[in-house]
Amino acid sequence: MEEYQTRAYAKINLGLDVVKRLPNGYHQVEMIMQNIGIYDELTFEKAEKDITISTDSRELPTDENNLICRAARYMFARYGISSGLRVRLRKNIPVAAGLAGGSTDAAAAIKAVNSLFGLNLPLSRLMEDGTAIGADVPYCILGGTALAEGIGERLTPLPALPPCHILVAKPDISVSTKYVYEHLDLQTVSSHPDIRGMAGALREGSLEGVVSRMGNVLETVTVPAYLEIASLKSQMLRLGAAGSLMSGSGPTVFGIFSDPDRAQAACSQIAGEGLAKQVFLTQSAAAAQKPPVSAETIMLQERYRY
Repeated sequence: MEEYQTRAYAKINLGLDVVKRLPNGYHQVEMIMQNIGIYDELTFEKAEKDITISTDSRELPTDENNLICRAARYMFARYGISSGLRVRLRKNIPVAAGLAGGSTDAAAAIKAVNSLFGLNLPLSRLMEDGTAIGADVPYCILGGTALAEGIGERLTPLPALPPCHILVAKPDISVSTKYVYEHLDLQTVSSHPDIRGMAGALREGSLEGVVSRMGNVLETVTVPAYLEIASLKSQMLRLGAAGSLMSGSGPTVFGIFSDPDRAQAACSQIAGEGLAKQVFLTQSAAAAQKPPVSAETIMLQERYRY
């Protein structure tokens, strides 16, 4: 095989709880992770030497600071590969958004090296390798719906999120994950999401049971610091979302809708009000049979509807 093409899917956190801070500075977490139908498109090709990345995004580095490069170099060193790699990346996932955009691209690189160079490593080994790159990378290699424990590397697959429509909105701000975790004071967190109960609701196929348990303790840091996040959550709920939450360390907010028309109307209104720079309407990755619809497209459709 000389070329490997793939889609790297974004994720949201349906629930995110931090149990405690570990002596090594990491945090022990319990999370429910869910792939959604927003994805980056990547093509990997063998090269004689060096790792080169070309992308349509001006926000991303194309050197060693890109997780794709770090993941590929790690795999080359670990498995004794003396070669190079050319990578083309079409970036659709918002950057620095709490959607694991960098981690999912790194996961794609690990899978690409495995396929292109005939390593034939099992998924469990690839996930183990992913921990060397980042806490979210093992999940991005696994995909789907999963309970994540430890620092995020202990994964238990779960049944897919019941059918629904997911409105995703990223305000025009950036949030440092490091800043959020450094300023998280677990002593002051009075409410923790019921992660085990949410896993049970997924096993029962209850969307209502999932939504009623949504929660993210990192909001205790980001919401007071960034009023845009609270505004987006409130607006989504007002426009008919059954539940709304910040994903990861933010700043992206998502809303769960059971009614497609209300979801579409909410998407148009939030984009029209300028509450977010990037707005998408999608589903879980398993349910999405076509690319996510941007708010821009929805507004054009409405404008020219007869």
